[in-house]
Amino acid sequence: MDKQQRYSELHGEIMAVVAGETSRTARLASASCILSIAFAPRFYWTGFYEVDPNKPEELVVGPYQGTLGCLRIPFGKGVCGVCAASGETQLVADVHKFAGHIACDSATRSEIVVPVLDAAGQLVAVLDVDSTEPAAFDQIDQQGLEAICRDLLLV
Repeated sequence: MDKQQRYSELHGEIMAVVAGETSRTARLASASCILSIAFAPRFYWTGFYEVDPNKPEELVVGPYQGTLGCLRIPFGKGVCGVCAASGETQLVADVHKFAGHIACDSATRSEIVVPVLDAAGQLVAVLDVDSTEPAAFDQIDQQGLEAICRDLLLV
């Protein structure tokens, strides 16, 4: 099975697991677990940073799989913060060349961060996936993760 087919399969699996679930935490935790297991060891850290309702210009660590993550990330700072501020997926082949990169874990070499919107179209989180491999992510990863994030809170 190629990577694109694997993402399609995982999309269906994640949507089936979270169908009918009203807890955002449960939805995010399930997605991070399924993705992490499916793509280990390439997905070294897989999880969500949620928009803090009490500090709407900050992300706070949410459900994840991996080593200790940064607890808070301001909008516009690091790969996650740039994604949150721009609303656009960030695909970074070499985090050491990304201006303002926040090194939550020194083993991270590449990263992809995808915005997660609620049913009203408001940013509520970002999906952050790190790899210890350089240039570990490509357009297929981007398309697959964007499809999952697009539907994750809508089912």
